[in-house]
Amino acid sequence: MRMRIVDAFTDRPFAGNPAGVLLLDSFPEDDWLQKVALEVNHAETAFAHRLPEGGEADWALRWFTPATEVVMCGHATLATAHVLHTTGAHVGPVRFSTRSGVLVASTGEDGWITLDFPTAPLTPVDVPEGVAAALGAEPRTAFDTGPNVGALLVELADEKTVRGLAPDLKALGAHSSHGLITTARAEDPARGYDFVSRCFFPNVGIDEDPVTGGAHTALAPYWSERLGRSDLTGLQASPRSGLVRTGLRGDRTLLTGRAVTVIEGELLD
Repeated sequence: MRMRIVDAFTDRPFAGNPAGVLLLDSFPEDDWLQKVALEVNHAETAFAHRLPEGGEADWALRWFTPATEVVMCGHATLATAHVLHTTGAHVGPVRFSTRSGVLVASTGEDGWITLDFPTAPLTPVDVPEGVAAALGAEPRTAFDTGPNVGALLVELADEKTVRGLAPDLKALGAHSSHGLITTARAEDPARGYDFVSRCFFPNVGIDEDPVTGGAHTALAPYWSERLGRSDLTGLQASPRSGLVRTGLRGDRTLLTGRAVTVIEGELLD
């Protein structure tokens, strides 16, 4: 059984967000899928199998962290689309049947992949007591991001503050089902990005997610409203780092990035 490790939202190895990708004939038992994801031990491992022709989707797709199955994952979807395209397993736009509905991935001739995801609903909330202490920084605003993203989105004072965070992860886990998305306006948009973010998801086994596609379905509407533009670029300022182009289209958000396969091997089971 072929397994690949793909770095997503980057055009070079050892950057962006790594994801395991396995193309299967069908989904085995959940326990096996979870064990494989734990063995891979990246933020997410994607499992996909082809669906019969003529339906609303081409492939079924599921995502597992080392600890649990998740409802939505951007970078592992991007990684799966990259594998389907580069191996010739699928030609043209691919429709994935997922727990978040049908998600479409389209690969351009230049290799950039665009995902069509549901826009996260943002609900203003009071900053929960203890969040500032856990982050080591005072949030300006806080928003609930809905069930698909499952994280608290907080804006911080500036890019330097986001980059310098060293949060108490155990304390952060008490404030949402997944964790926190932290963000700030870019210090200098001439560097090629409009906002920065970092994502901490200790409740699903991910202390810091390197580049989070799903979080950008919340970051896109948040920053599009504040900056007055529908098309933006976000830099996730984790140690690995990665760029996500976002396009707000009402209740849908386009997420565009690159990907590169770094490891290909045989899974023995």
